[in-house]
Amino acid sequence: MGGDGKVFTLAEVAEHNNAKDCWLIISDKVYNVTNFLEDHPGGDEVLLSATGKDATDDFEDVGHSTSARAMMDEFYVGDIDSSSIPSKTKYTPPKQPHYNQDKTSEFIIKLLQFLVPLIILGVAVGIRFYTKSS
Repeated sequence: MGGDGKVFTLAEVAEHNNAKDCWLIISDKVYNVTNFLEDHPGGDEVLLSATGKDATDDFEDVGHSTSARAMMDEFYVGDIDSSSIPSKTKYTPPKQPHYNQDKTSEFIIKLLQFLVPLIILGVAVGIRFYTKSS
C-alpha cells in the first residue's frame, strides 16, 4: 500500500475537498484520489461530493468491481481515527398518542354502506312491480 499507516482525523481529511486535493474515507481508510478524478468513470463530481464524510456507503451502493477495489491500494494514504467520525443516529419517529377508534361505529358504517344501497334497490324494484301490475 502507498500509505505509511498514518492516522488522520475527520477534520484533517475534510480539508482535502477540492479538485486539486481530494481525499476520501472508505471503510475506515483514507485515500488521496486527486490523480484519479479525471479517470473516474462516474466523473469527478461524484468523488468531490463524497469528501468530508465517511463515503463507505456511497462507495458500496454503487457496486464497484473487484478491479476497482484493487485499484484503491495505490491511492491509500492512511487510516481514519474512527472516534472523530460522528456516529450515525437511527431515526425514531416522534411519539404520538394512541388512537383508539370506537370499533362499533366502524362496524355500523360498513353495515350501512352495504344495506342502504340494497334497501334503495329493493324499494325501486317494489315500486316498479306494484306500478306495473296496477
